[in-house]
Amino acid sequence: MSDVLADFGQLTLALTMLVAGVAGLARGFSGFGAALIFMPAGSALVGPALAAPVLLLADGVLSLGFLPRAWALARRRDVALMAAGAVIGVPLGTLILRHMDPLPLRWMIAALAAAMLVLLASGWRYHGVPRPPVTAAVGGLSGLFGGLAQLSGPPVVAYWLSGREAHDTMRASIILFFGATTLFAFLSYLAAGLITARSLWLAALVAPAYALGLAAGARAFRLASPELFRRLCFLLIALSVITSLPVWG
Repeated sequence: MSDVLADFGQLTLALTMLVAGVAGLARGFSGFGAALIFMPAGSALVGPALAAPVLLLADGVLSLGFLPRAWALARRRDVALMAAGAVIGVPLGTLILRHMDPLPLRWMIAALAAAMLVLLASGWRYHGVPRPPVTAAVGGLSGLFGGLAQLSGPPVVAYWLSGREAHDTMRASIILFFGATTLFAFLSYLAAGLITARSLWLAALVAPAYALGLAAGARAFRLASPELFRRLCFLLIALSVITSLPVWG
């Protein structure tokens, strides 16, 4: 742990933990959104190749408690079809993350997060019939974004919001799908050498802040106005993208 503290300094670590807490808040409430907040800012603070496995490790461990309820409520057949596509997409995204130069990768992550934010905020939804090949293709695209920058959520959300499922059901399906892609990404990152002692230590440092955010977000899901919180998440994502652009240094 002393190496991690020496590498980044107290301010960088404090900012990383703060961003992780806000990301956990969004994730606990909506079932997604953590990467849209954490990855742009986290990439600016510690680099993309470290930010992605740190989020994967913290989220993967701390979100396990959501899975039993998600299993009971989710549309498991649709989740399985999406996961089949993600098996292909995740390793492709991991290859890009592993081998691309960090500076253009930071630009790519910021642009991707901004595009996903515009997609979600615009209210656009897929209005076609959710056939199995389309579901699997969306899973593949989601897996690609997930392997690259843990940005699996927006394609899935835009696709599933086109249906008539209750909010609880859609959230549960997202959480269950993330559980599958987390496993795929862990194995892929491990094979690519992205899971290191450094990423494990940093994940352990940010995990408490992320856990507090998850708990607060889950409570907000039960008590707060979904529309108000959704707008707040969009604002936080936009601030994360803007403040993390490489033009700031």
